[in-house]
Amino acid sequence: MRALIAALIAALPLAATSAAADTERVLEDHILPAVTGFASATEALQTAARTDCTPEALRPAFHDAFDAWMGVSHLTFGPLEKDGRMLAIAFWPDSRGAGPRALARLIADEDAAVDDPAEFAEVSVAARGLFALEQVLYGAPYAADSYSCRLAVAIAADLDRMADDVAAEWPDHAALMRNPGGEGNAAYLAQREVDQTLYTALMTGLEFIKDKRLGEPLGTFDRPRPRRAEARRSGRSLRNVVLSLQALESLAHAMADQPIPASERAFDAAYTTAERLDDPVFAGVDDPTGRLRVEILQQKVSYARDAVQADIGVAMGLSQGFNSADGD
Repeated sequence: MRALIAALIAALPLAATSAAADTERVLEDHILPAVTGFASATEALQTAARTDCTPEALRPAFHDAFDAWMGVSHLTFGPLEKDGRMLAIAFWPDSRGAGPRALARLIADEDAAVDDPAEFAEVSVAARGLFALEQVLYGAPYAADSYSCRLAVAIAADLDRMADDVAAEWPDHAALMRNPGGEGNAAYLAQREVDQTLYTALMTGLEFIKDKRLGEPLGTFDRPRPRRAEARRSGRSLRNVVLSLQALESLAHAMADQPIPASERAFDAAYTTAERLDDPVFAGVDDPTGRLRVEILQQKVSYARDAVQADIGVAMGLSQGFNSADGD
Protein backbone atom coordinates (compact mmCIF):
# COMPACT_ATOMS: atom_id res chain seq x y z
CA MET A 1 0.00 0.00 0.00
CA ARG A 2 2.78 2.44 0.96
CA ALA A 3 4.67 1.57 -2.22
CA LEU A 4 1.57 2.34 -4.27
CA ILE A 5 1.11 5.70 -2.56
CA ALA A 6 4.78 6.57 -3.05
CA ALA A 7 4.43 5.76 -6.73
CA LEU A 8 1.37 7.99 -6.98
CA ILE A 9 3.29 10.86 -5.41
CA ALA A 10 6.24 10.39 -7.73
CA ALA A 11 4.00 10.24 -10.80
CA LEU A 12 2.15 13.50 -10.15
CA PRO A 13 3.16 16.20 -12.61
CA LEU A 14 4.68 19.40 -11.26
CA ALA A 15 2.03 21.41 -13.10
CA ALA A 16 -0.55 20.03 -10.71
CA THR A 17 0.78 22.28 -7.96
CA SER A 18 -1.18 25.16 -9.45
CA ALA A 19 -4.42 23.66 -8.13
CA ALA A 20 -6.22 25.36 -5.24
CA ALA A 21 -8.84 24.32 -2.73
CA ASP A 22 -12.44 25.24 -3.45
CA THR A 23 -12.88 27.55 -0.47
CA GLU A 24 -16.56 28.15 -1.06
CA ARG A 25 -17.31 24.45 -1.21
CA VAL A 26 -15.29 23.79 1.95
CA LEU A 27 -17.19 26.50 3.80
CA GLU A 28 -20.69 25.75 2.54
CA ASP A 29 -20.52 21.96 2.42
CA HIS A 30 -18.25 21.21 5.37
CA ILE A 31 -17.36 23.89 7.92
CA LEU A 32 -20.47 26.02 8.32
CA PRO A 33 -22.93 23.09 8.52
CA ALA A 34 -20.66 21.37 11.05
CA VAL A 35 -20.36 24.35 13.42
CA THR A 36 -24.10 25.03 13.13
CA GLY A 37 -24.81 21.39 13.86
CA PHE A 38 -22.62 21.46 16.94
CA ALA A 39 -24.39 24.57 18.23
CA SER A 40 -27.78 22.91 17.67
CA ALA A 41 -26.66 19.76 19.48
CA THR A 42 -25.37 21.67 22.50
CA GLU A 43 -28.59 23.69 22.62
CA ALA A 44 -30.51 20.42 22.77
CA LEU A 45 -28.11 19.22 25.46
CA GLN A 46 -28.70 22.32 27.56
CA THR A 47 -32.47 22.01 27.15
CA ALA A 48 -32.33 18.36 28.17
CA ALA A 49 -30.19 19.18 31.22
CA ARG A 50 -32.63 21.84 32.41
CA THR A 51 -35.50 19.40 31.96
CA ASP A 52 -33.88 16.42 33.70
CA CYS A 53 -30.20 16.47 34.67
CA THR A 54 -30.00 12.90 35.96
CA PRO A 55 -27.53 10.61 34.14
CA GLU A 56 -30.00 8.28 32.42
CA ALA A 57 -32.03 11.19 31.08
CA LEU A 58 -29.10 13.27 29.88
CA ARG A 59 -26.88 10.64 28.28
CA PRO A 60 -28.63 10.55 24.85
CA ALA A 61 -28.25 14.32 24.38
CA PHE A 62 -24.66 14.06 25.57
CA HIS A 63 -23.88 11.49 22.87
CA ASP A 64 -25.56 13.63 20.21
CA ALA A 65 -23.43 16.62 21.23
CA PHE A 66 -20.27 14.51 21.24
CA ASP A 67 -21.14 13.15 17.79
CA ALA A 68 -21.51 16.72 16.53
CA TRP A 69 -18.19 17.70 18.10
CA MET A 70 -16.46 15.01 16.05
CA GLY A 71 -17.57 16.94 12.98
CA VAL A 72 -15.73 20.10 14.03
CA SER A 73 -12.92 19.03 16.36
CA HIS A 74 -10.36 19.11 13.54
CA LEU A 75 -11.08 22.80 12.78
CA THR A 76 -8.43 23.99 15.20
CA PHE A 77 -8.14 27.47 13.70
CA GLY A 78 -10.28 30.59 13.64
CA PRO A 79 -13.09 30.78 16.21
CA LEU A 80 -12.27 27.44 17.87
CA GLU A 81 -8.72 28.58 18.49
CA LYS A 82 -9.88 31.76 20.23
CA ASP A 83 -9.91 32.09 24.03
CA GLY A 84 -8.78 28.50 24.56
CA ARG A 85 -12.14 27.12 23.42
CA MET A 86 -10.67 23.87 22.10
CA LEU A 87 -9.45 22.83 25.53
CA ALA A 88 -12.54 24.12 27.30
CA ILE A 89 -14.78 22.04 25.01
CA ALA A 90 -12.61 18.92 24.94
CA PHE A 91 -9.88 18.63 27.58
CA TRP A 92 -8.20 15.49 26.28
CA PRO A 93 -5.69 13.81 26.38
CA ASP A 94 -5.55 14.15 30.15
CA SER A 95 -2.66 11.87 31.07
CA ARG A 96 -2.30 13.41 34.55
CA GLY A 97 -5.95 13.06 35.53
CA ALA A 98 -6.51 16.79 35.95
CA GLY A 99 -10.17 16.53 34.98
CA PRO A 100 -11.29 14.04 37.65
CA ARG A 101 -9.34 15.95 40.31
CA ALA A 102 -10.84 19.31 39.33
CA LEU A 103 -14.35 17.89 39.31
CA ALA A 104 -13.81 16.17 42.65
CA ARG A 105 -12.82 19.52 44.19
CA LEU A 106 -15.90 21.25 42.78
CA ILE A 107 -18.19 18.55 44.11
CA ALA A 108 -16.48 18.28 47.50
CA ASP A 109 -16.67 22.06 47.98
CA GLU A 110 -20.10 22.35 46.35
CA ASP A 111 -18.62 25.33 44.55
CA ALA A 112 -21.31 27.96 43.90
CA ALA A 113 -19.76 28.75 40.48
CA VAL A 114 -22.17 26.21 38.98
CA ASP A 115 -25.04 28.63 39.61
CA ASP A 116 -23.41 31.57 37.79
CA PRO A 117 -22.61 31.07 34.06
CA ALA A 118 -20.06 33.92 34.03
CA GLU A 119 -18.28 32.52 37.06
CA PHE A 120 -18.37 28.96 35.74
CA ALA A 121 -16.73 30.14 32.52
CA GLU A 122 -13.67 30.98 34.66
CA VAL A 123 -13.45 27.51 36.18
CA SER A 124 -10.49 25.35 35.11
CA VAL A 125 -10.94 23.91 31.62
CA ALA A 126 -10.28 20.50 33.16
CA ALA A 127 -13.65 20.74 34.93
CA ARG A 128 -15.59 21.92 31.89
CA GLY A 129 -16.61 20.59 28.50
CA LEU A 130 -17.55 17.21 27.11
CA PHE A 131 -15.09 15.15 29.12
CA ALA A 132 -16.09 16.75 32.38
CA LEU A 133 -19.73 16.05 31.57
CA GLU A 134 -18.84 12.47 30.68
CA GLN A 135 -17.17 12.09 34.08
CA VAL A 136 -20.31 13.38 35.80
CA LEU A 137 -22.77 11.29 33.77
CA TYR A 138 -20.76 8.06 33.94
CA GLY A 139 -19.31 8.43 37.43
CA ALA A 140 -21.04 7.98 40.76
CA PRO A 141 -24.85 7.92 40.58
CA TYR A 142 -26.63 11.07 41.71
CA ALA A 143 -30.15 12.32 42.29
CA ALA A 144 -32.06 15.19 40.70
CA ASP A 145 -31.64 17.39 43.77
CA SER A 146 -27.88 16.82 44.09
CA TYR A 147 -24.95 19.15 43.48
CA SER A 148 -23.78 16.86 40.66
CA CYS A 149 -27.06 17.49 38.85
CA ARG A 150 -26.52 21.24 39.11
CA LEU A 151 -22.97 20.70 37.87
CA ALA A 152 -24.25 18.81 34.81
CA VAL A 153 -26.59 21.71 34.02
CA ALA A 154 -23.73 24.20 34.35
CA ILE A 155 -21.42 22.20 32.06
CA ALA A 156 -24.15 21.80 29.43
CA ALA A 157 -24.93 25.53 29.50
CA ASP A 158 -21.24 26.39 29.23
CA LEU A 159 -20.83 24.08 26.24
CA ASP A 160 -23.83 25.66 24.53
CA ARG A 161 -22.47 29.17 25.15
CA MET A 162 -19.11 28.28 23.57
CA ALA A 163 -20.71 26.47 20.63
CA ASP A 164 -23.00 29.44 20.00
CA ASP A 165 -20.03 31.82 20.09
CA VAL A 166 -18.13 29.68 17.60
CA ALA A 167 -21.12 29.47 15.25
CA ALA A 168 -21.73 33.22 15.52
CA GLU A 169 -18.11 34.07 14.73
CA TRP A 170 -17.59 31.67 11.83
CA PRO A 171 -19.38 33.77 9.18
CA ASP A 172 -16.90 36.61 9.76
CA HIS A 173 -13.98 34.20 9.60
CA ALA A 174 -15.47 32.66 6.47
CA ALA A 175 -15.51 36.13 4.88
CA LEU A 176 -11.76 36.38 5.52
CA MET A 177 -11.17 33.02 3.91
CA ARG A 178 -13.24 34.02 0.88
CA ASN A 179 -11.26 37.21 0.37
CA PRO A 180 -7.58 36.51 1.09
CA GLY A 181 -5.40 39.58 0.66
CA GLY A 182 -8.39 41.88 0.98
CA GLU A 183 -8.26 45.16 2.83
CA GLY A 184 -7.82 44.61 6.55
CA ASN A 185 -7.43 40.84 6.15
CA ALA A 186 -4.38 40.05 8.25
CA ALA A 187 -5.42 36.42 8.73
CA TYR A 188 -5.01 35.37 5.08
CA LEU A 189 -2.77 37.37 2.79
CA ALA A 190 -3.17 35.02 -0.19
CA GLN A 191 -5.23 32.04 -1.33
CA ARG A 192 -2.20 29.90 -0.61
CA GLU A 193 -2.56 30.64 3.10
CA VAL A 194 -6.20 29.55 3.07
CA ASP A 195 -5.27 26.30 1.34
CA GLN A 196 -2.41 25.73 3.78
CA THR A 197 -4.66 26.24 6.79
CA LEU A 198 -7.23 23.76 5.52
CA TYR A 199 -4.62 21.20 4.55
CA THR A 200 -2.90 21.47 7.92
CA ALA A 201 -6.23 20.91 9.69
CA LEU A 202 -6.87 17.87 7.51
CA MET A 203 -3.45 16.28 8.06
CA THR A 204 -3.26 17.15 11.74
CA GLY A 205 -6.71 15.64 12.25
CA LEU A 206 -5.58 12.34 10.76
CA GLU A 207 -2.43 12.37 12.85
CA PHE A 208 -4.47 13.08 15.98
CA ILE A 209 -6.51 9.93 15.33
CA LYS A 210 -3.38 7.87 14.78
CA ASP A 211 -1.20 9.28 17.55
CA LYS A 212 -3.79 10.15 20.20
CA ARG A 213 -7.15 8.43 19.72
CA LEU A 214 -5.35 5.17 18.92
CA GLY A 215 -1.84 5.83 20.22
CA GLU A 216 -2.85 6.79 23.76
CA PRO A 217 -4.56 3.46 24.62
CA LEU A 218 -1.92 1.47 22.72
CA GLY A 219 0.89 2.98 24.78
CA THR A 220 3.81 0.60 24.29
CA PHE A 221 3.87 -3.18 23.90
CA ASP A 222 5.22 -3.57 27.42
CA ARG A 223 2.90 -0.95 28.87
CA PRO A 224 -0.45 -0.59 27.10
CA ARG A 225 -2.76 2.07 28.53
CA PRO A 226 -6.37 1.12 27.77
CA ARG A 227 -7.69 3.47 30.46
CA ARG A 228 -6.35 6.41 28.45
CA ALA A 229 -8.72 5.74 25.55
CA GLU A 230 -10.74 8.80 24.58
CA ALA A 231 -14.27 8.85 26.05
CA ARG A 232 -13.75 5.39 27.54
CA ARG A 233 -16.30 5.89 30.32
CA SER A 234 -19.12 6.49 27.83
CA GLY A 235 -17.98 3.71 25.49
CA ARG A 236 -17.23 6.09 22.60
CA SER A 237 -13.53 5.47 21.85
CA LEU A 238 -13.95 3.59 18.57
CA ARG A 239 -17.04 5.61 17.66
CA ASN A 240 -14.99 8.80 17.89
CA VAL A 241 -12.35 7.38 15.56
CA VAL A 242 -14.94 6.51 12.91
CA LEU A 243 -16.83 9.81 13.17
CA SER A 244 -13.66 11.87 13.00
CA LEU A 245 -12.46 9.88 9.98
CA GLN A 246 -15.78 10.59 8.27
CA ALA A 247 -15.46 14.31 9.01
CA LEU A 248 -11.92 14.40 7.64
CA GLU A 249 -12.91 12.54 4.50
CA SER A 250 -15.66 15.11 4.03
CA LEU A 251 -13.08 17.89 4.28
CA ALA A 252 -10.79 16.11 1.81
CA HIS A 253 -13.59 15.83 -0.75
CA ALA A 254 -14.56 19.47 -0.27
CA MET A 255 -10.97 20.61 -0.77
CA ALA A 256 -10.16 18.52 -3.83
CA ASP A 257 -10.76 19.89 -7.31
CA GLN A 258 -10.41 16.44 -8.82
CA PRO A 259 -11.26 12.81 -7.91
CA ILE A 260 -9.32 11.36 -4.97
CA PRO A 261 -9.63 7.59 -5.52
CA ALA A 262 -6.57 6.62 -3.47
CA SER A 263 -7.90 8.52 -0.46
CA GLU A 264 -11.38 7.03 -0.86
CA ARG A 265 -9.95 3.50 -0.90
CA ALA A 266 -7.78 4.22 2.14
CA PHE A 267 -10.67 5.67 4.15
CA ASP A 268 -12.89 2.74 3.18
CA ALA A 269 -10.22 0.32 4.36
CA ALA A 270 -10.06 2.13 7.71
CA TYR A 271 -13.86 1.97 8.11
CA THR A 272 -13.89 -1.75 7.32
CA THR A 273 -11.13 -2.43 9.83
CA ALA A 274 -12.92 -0.39 12.51
CA GLU A 275 -16.19 -2.23 11.87
CA ARG A 276 -14.47 -5.59 12.34
CA LEU A 277 -12.60 -4.54 15.46
CA ASP A 278 -15.50 -5.12 17.89
CA ASP A 279 -13.68 -3.32 20.71
CA PRO A 280 -15.54 -0.07 21.48
CA VAL A 281 -13.08 1.21 24.11
CA PHE A 282 -9.86 -0.53 22.95
CA ALA A 283 -9.82 -2.68 26.08
CA GLY A 284 -8.16 -5.42 24.04
CA VAL A 285 -4.81 -3.63 23.82
CA ASP A 286 -3.81 -5.58 26.96
CA ASP A 287 -3.91 -8.76 24.90
CA PRO A 288 -1.44 -9.35 22.03
CA THR A 289 -4.20 -10.32 19.58
CA GLY A 290 -6.41 -7.41 20.57
CA ARG A 291 -3.47 -5.05 20.42
CA LEU A 292 -2.63 -6.20 16.89
CA ARG A 293 -6.17 -5.40 15.75
CA VAL A 294 -5.91 -1.83 17.06
CA GLU A 295 -2.44 -1.47 15.52
CA ILE A 296 -3.88 -2.55 12.15
CA LEU A 297 -6.53 0.17 12.45
CA GLN A 298 -3.78 2.66 13.31
CA GLN A 299 -1.91 1.52 10.20
CA LYS A 300 -5.01 2.03 8.04
CA VAL A 301 -5.34 5.59 9.36
CA SER A 302 -1.69 6.16 8.50
CA TYR A 303 -2.37 4.91 4.96
CA ALA A 304 -5.29 7.35 4.71
CA ARG A 305 -2.98 10.17 5.70
CA ASP A 306 -0.44 9.14 3.05
CA ALA A 307 -3.16 8.90 0.41
CA VAL A 308 -4.48 12.36 1.26
CA GLN A 309 -0.95 13.70 1.00
CA ALA A 310 -0.72 12.23 -2.50
CA ASP A 311 -4.20 13.19 -3.69
CA ILE A 312 -4.33 16.69 -2.20
CA GLY A 313 -1.04 17.78 -0.68
CA VAL A 314 1.19 16.98 -3.63
CA ALA A 315 -1.48 17.87 -6.19
CA MET A 316 -1.84 21.33 -4.66
CA GLY A 317 1.80 21.79 -3.75
CA LEU A 318 0.98 22.01 -0.03
CA SER A 319 2.92 20.96 3.02
CA GLN A 320 1.69 20.58 6.57
CA GLY A 321 2.17 23.67 8.73
CA PHE A 322 1.90 24.39 12.44
CA ASN A 323 -1.43 23.64 14.09
CA SER A 324 -2.55 24.84 17.51
CA ALA A 325 -3.27 21.24 18.47
CA ASP A 326 0.31 20.15 17.79
CA GLY A 327 1.39 20.71 21.34
CA ASP A 328 -1.35 18.60 22.93
